[in-house]
Amino acid sequence: MRADRLISLLLLLQTRGRMTAQQLAEELEVSVRTVYRDVEALGTAGIPLFGEAGHAGGYRLLDGYRTRLTGLTADEAQAAFLAALPGPAAELGLGEVLAAAQLKLRAALPAELRERAGRIQERFLLDAPGWYGNGDETPHLPAVAAAVWGRRVISVRYRRWTAPEEVERRLEPYGLVLKAGRWYLVAASGGDLRTYRVDKILELRLLDEEFSTPPGFDLGAHWQAQLSDFHARLHTGEAVVRLSPRGVGRVREQLGHAVADAVATTGALDTDGWTVATVPIESVDHAHGEFLKLGTDLEVLQPQSLRARIATTVRTLAARYA
Repeated sequence: MRADRLISLLLLLQTRGRMTAQQLAEELEVSVRTVYRDVEALGTAGIPLFGEAGHAGGYRLLDGYRTRLTGLTADEAQAAFLAALPGPAAELGLGEVLAAAQLKLRAALPAELRERAGRIQERFLLDAPGWYGNGDETPHLPAVAAAVWGRRVISVRYRRWTAPEEVERRLEPYGLVLKAGRWYLVAASGGDLRTYRVDKILELRLLDEEFSTPPGFDLGAHWQAQLSDFHARLHTGEAVVRLSPRGVGRVREQLGHAVADAVATTGALDTDGWTVATVPIESVDHAHGEFLKLGTDLEVLQPQSLRARIATTVRTLAARYA
């Protein structure tokens, strides 16, 4: 709708400052000619909008001009309050800032939208960490967030999985990601871009040195690429298994979506009514523990090394409980 587009154009100029017609057209996914018409419409409506010619020209609002957020729709207002998560904000040291921002946003809303936004906070709550964890201690998270925000280099002592377990690293912190209740830092170190768990930072020192991210770096796109690479490397082998009807019903809950999808696509019933399927595994060690979750509802046929490993475990358990 044109009204939504006009509001979006106005807010773009308010938040970003001077923008060219081409930049506005790309952001709004319209033609430059449409931007010209929209700018003219805003000017006719009394918005103090100016165009400047030349290489460094573009459109801008009169200095000091701000618009109230009365253009928010009901869905947008609800989403704004649903997205403002107090837990992560408090961990970053922004709890009071978030509360103040919500008060200002609420005050700018019409009465009807203000009431609906309040209902969102009353009826929806995000508790990201899993049931069986109390969350990780992240005492250095506010300092890391400050370094990310200020583009400051940090020196950290970090605990990793491989030897030597404790290492010193000079990091250029590009951004923070909250994944399943755990904070991750995307940072450059020695020319390589890596991901670090914030709760594994043992010591942190803020250096008197600034850095710049590479042109075009997109934190969201980088994280999605990391996830895709992780999932591609996660399952590097295969196993042939038999599942009882009860086991087929439990496989998604116990072994995850990848295994359940493989059972659904490759599974075939044998003469006993069990399902024989080829499923992905991360390794023999990992599959050994995972497959035991289904107990007698799963039998490994291949690879032989995994079948022998589980058979040994079963014999040991039988002897122990005899």
